[in-house]
Amino acid sequence: MLTLYDAPRCPYCARVRIVLAEKGVPYEAVVIDLEHRPAWLYEKNPVGKVPVLDDDGWVLPESAVIDEYLEERYPEPPLLPGDPGARAAARLLVLRHDDFSGPYYALRRGEAGAGAALARELAGLDGLLAAMPYLTGASFGLADVAYVPWVLRAQALMGVSLDPFPHLAAWLHDLSERPSVAAEADLVAGLA
Repeated sequence: MLTLYDAPRCPYCARVRIVLAEKGVPYEAVVIDLEHRPAWLYEKNPVGKVPVLDDDGWVLPESAVIDEYLEERYPEPPLLPGDPGARAAARLLVLRHDDFSGPYYALRRGEAGAGAALARELAGLDGLLAAMPYLTGASFGLADVAYVPWVLRAQALMGVSLDPFPHLAAWLHDLSERPSVAAEADLVAGLA
């Protein structure tokens, strides 16, 4: 059985929860208090961050890497396109997530100019979604999973309006119909 070292408020953990739900993979969750991280967590991840996945003693940190691992270990349903070019484009979008999360966290900290920087990032996602139904391309996948936890939290916890971004708002609405994302939206609503 897989064990996920998890924190409900952490959007990086949300990525892994969504992938596990999409693939129907059972797991045991060990909830970590991020304010009082246990010393043993550093044995599993030297930087003390979650998520950490334990697959029968084999331990892996970092959400994007865990999601790729789960994609390969449990290939159905696929969360990356079959076409190598489309797959590379989805991976590139996941890799560039820091461009999005930087302004998100700056806004959370109340830094000057962070709202405008996040709006630029949201506009960029909106532009991508004007051309395709999902960030992963033709179907839901890992690029969508990479961003949706932050978009949910920005809207629900930070009051960020998606009104200026109609394609992004429609994407979030559509994703919220998926049980995996609906569960995360419910969790986020409970954090407010």
